[in-house]
Parts: sequence; structure tokens; C-alpha cells
Amino acid sequence: MRRALLALLIATSLGGCATVRTLDANKPGAPVVYAGARLDWYVINGGCCPADRFGAQPPAYPALDLPGSALLDTLLLPLSLLTALGVGFNASGGL
Repeated sequence: MRRALLALLIATSLGGCATVRTLDANKPGAPVVYAGARLDWYVINGGCCPADRFGAQPPAYPALDLPGSALLDTLLLPLSLLTALGVGFNASGGL
């Protein structure tokens, strides 16, 4: 289990995680649900102009990043579905 977690951490840190990059994209019309995994898959299959489509540059090694991005996209799925449906949510902390 430790080795798998370490390998995942190394893979995502090599070229930047596509999921994290797409979270900051803020591009109108860009995919939201599984955006990081979709960005990786798009680049692996030779897609043109990923920055125009996703609003983010792909990681240097998308094939290595794909499993980590898919995992993180799955963990963030409830939030991305709410965003895709247009449901606004405001979170605040403190007392």
C-alpha cells in the first residue's frame, strides 16, 4: 500500500497533476467532470490545442499522470457534478 501511494505521488509530481491544473483553469465551456483525466487522455491521443479546449497546459508525462488524475477526479466527482449542473455552493469557515 505504501509503495503504491509513493508511486502515485511521484507520478503526479513529475509533470504536474492535470486535475489540479484544470481546477484553476476557469475557462468557459471547459469540461468539469473528470477534467484532469480527460485532459491526459486528450493529449495521449494526439489532441490539438489542449489549452484552448481545457484552459490548462497538460502535464509533461500524461500517461504517468492519468491514474492519479483519475483517482483525484473520482474523489472530487460530487463537487464537479454540482458545478456541471450549475448548482452554486458557498463554503465558509470559522465561527
